[in-house]
Amino acid sequence: MIQKVVKRDGRIVDFNGEKIEKAIQKAMLHTDRGEDFILIKRIMDDIRCNGGEQMTVEEIQDMVELELMKSSRKEVAKKYIAYRNQRSTARKAKTRDVFLEIIETKSNEITRENANMNADTPAGMMMKFASETTKPFVDDYLIKEEIKELMRHNYIHIHDKDYYPTKSLTCVQHPLDKILHNGFCIGHGDARPAKRIETASMLACISLETAQNEMHGGQAIPAFDFYLAPFVRESFIEEIKALEVVYDQDYTHLYHVEIKDYLFTDLQDLKGEERILQHAINKTLKRVHQSMEAFIHNMNTIHSRGGNQVVFSSINYGTDISAEGRCVIRELLKSTYEGVGNGATAIFPIQIWKKKRGVNYQPEDPNYDLYQIACKVSARRFFPNFLNLDATFNVHEAWRADDPKRYHYEMATMGCRTRVFENRHGEKTALGRGNLSFSTVNLVRIALECREIQNQECRIRTYFDKLHRILDLTAAQLMSRYDFQKTAYAKQFPLLMSVLWCHSEDLQPHDSIQKVIRQGTLGIGFIGLAETLVVLTGKHHGEDEAAQVLGLQMITFMRDKVLAYAQKYDLNFSLLATPAEGLSGKFTLQDRKDFGKIQGVTDRDYYTNSNHVPVYYKCSAHHKAKVEAPYHNLTRGGHIFYVEVDGDATHNPEAIMNIVDLMDHYNMGYASVNHNRNRCLDCGYENAIPHLKTCPRCGSMEIDCLQRITGYLVGTTQRWNSAKLAELRDRVIHQ
Repeated sequence: MIQKVVKRDGRIVDFNGEKIEKAIQKAMLHTDRGEDFILIKRIMDDIRCNGGEQMTVEEIQDMVELELMKSSRKEVAKKYIAYRNQRSTARKAKTRDVFLEIIETKSNEITRENANMNADTPAGMMMKFASETTKPFVDDYLIKEEIKELMRHNYIHIHDKDYYPTKSLTCVQHPLDKILHNGFCIGHGDARPAKRIETASMLACISLETAQNEMHGGQAIPAFDFYLAPFVRESFIEEIKALEVVYDQDYTHLYHVEIKDYLFTDLQDLKGEERILQHAINKTLKRVHQSMEAFIHNMNTIHSRGGNQVVFSSINYGTDISAEGRCVIRELLKSTYEGVGNGATAIFPIQIWKKKRGVNYQPEDPNYDLYQIACKVSARRFFPNFLNLDATFNVHEAWRADDPKRYHYEMATMGCRTRVFENRHGEKTALGRGNLSFSTVNLVRIALECREIQNQECRIRTYFDKLHRILDLTAAQLMSRYDFQKTAYAKQFPLLMSVLWCHSEDLQPHDSIQKVIRQGTLGIGFIGLAETLVVLTGKHHGEDEAAQVLGLQMITFMRDKVLAYAQKYDLNFSLLATPAEGLSGKFTLQDRKDFGKIQGVTDRDYYTNSNHVPVYYKCSAHHKAKVEAPYHNLTRGGHIFYVEVDGDATHNPEAIMNIVDLMDHYNMGYASVNHNRNRCLDCGYENAIPHLKTCPRCGSMEIDCLQRITGYLVGTTQRWNSAKLAELRDRVIHQ
């Protein structure tokens, strides 16, 4: 008697006779004589009794064919065989069609899933081939049936599912000082410790690039200025030593002389040691500037992940007030302002200015002058974004202004928005930690299932009951993935699990990574709060105070659930305001198919990212900030506030400062500003002229508009998927 069935993908499941009965019934319905339930039952009993204890799907189907051929309904056997062949052909055709779209470099939702990846190159094609064949494997082998049901019904999305089998992690904040001072050894060569600013800059690139090949998410440096500052002084000492040789003098007493600031000064009127000192400063300045240029250039040209994607890199800086740290910041900002290549805006690294009262925010602060430069650069180049260290949830009780390693207690973020700070299994810090994986809940889908309930109070209560169940299952899915990830060996991540993740230096190659990665975070994200509120109340939170109250109640409920999961599973669960890119249209497409086109909900090609006010809603920047600010404290897995400013922001850095002031006033954690920036795709020329059609430099009409997609820039909107392009078209200016 048949007990178990071996499916085509290798899984072993319980025998289910109903599936066979339905298949025979469908075949009979395609004949003139119709159904014969007695015959169906007899064939089913014969197969059940005469089959082996464990059989494959193909073996069972062969038995069905034989039984039908022996019966008086041979025409049914022919229909059954034809149907079986059609199913087999359809399975192959689906894979074939996907592969052909990749081969033919078609611009669609598959090839434009990630705007930072060029899926048209050979390496990009290989990545997409691998991705599209790996996802079904994950569904069949690594995800439980109840989770697959959630995915099939459009409740949740598992991010980076194609990387699931690799056991890779999402992102990490690089403790770069370890590499700069100790070097590292992976692969076939050792990287020696840095001795000068050029080497330090290059090692920073190598660290980011190498780790990118070991992870499916982004790479960040949490204190770029603090880490590189010592090598400014080392380079200065080299210049002093070179002058010792030239003048045959001993200048050792100048090696560690106090330098108030590294600023260029003409040597013409200087004499003696004053001239020597300034000469060394001038030479050092030039080296630092070239090193920052090289760093930015490398981050935009060095490819990782098989050569199809530049490193998804971020750097945090702004709070080192030493002369050397200020030198790094200033020259980095200057290089960013100048641009790369033909003056193009650098896409990476995503730069993040760490705003801190008493350090760099007010006129009397030591780095205020650099803050002014940062706002000027952001007005032209989109970066830096701004991280608010003064937000109540970003303040660390151990931070001290006189601590030379105070950056250890400063919040740092990934450019897209990911935040890692609190820690159940170690010190509260961003350094050497990151997100392990995250999954996003479709809030709108749950609301749509409740929309027919007339009583609003009952409708909302039902919504929360459904949300409660979905969240529990999502947490269980993340735990299942974590249990899979933790079985990886340290040797599978040569750099991550030897240098970068905190306490990884204690691991041996064949040790499990469990005790290290438990300091990472598991994120539950969400999308479409605005559309959800429209379904439940008739208005979104940007236009109605009652909707805002419900929105905050909803996200507070999710936050409380996440805290409960952290307690239950003893891991760092966090709530994330999802940076939806490919996902923004995926959920909407299916929900529109199931529920129809509903105004303000499914009538656009995308759902609004996380808790944002819809991009098409006209309001002031002040109003947008007031509405979105309270959600930042609730979403400690990551969040962002952004506004759209009108026209050419290049000569209006005050507009950037006004947004930072809003962050400070409303206790927001992270913000950026979008503005108009045209780019010629042929020569790279950029300007901010509205509606530019022809390049004033080369005459080309291939003009693209440089834009932020979720938290990072994309060099061309040609790589955006249709949903994000629709969102871009709908964006309005916030006055």
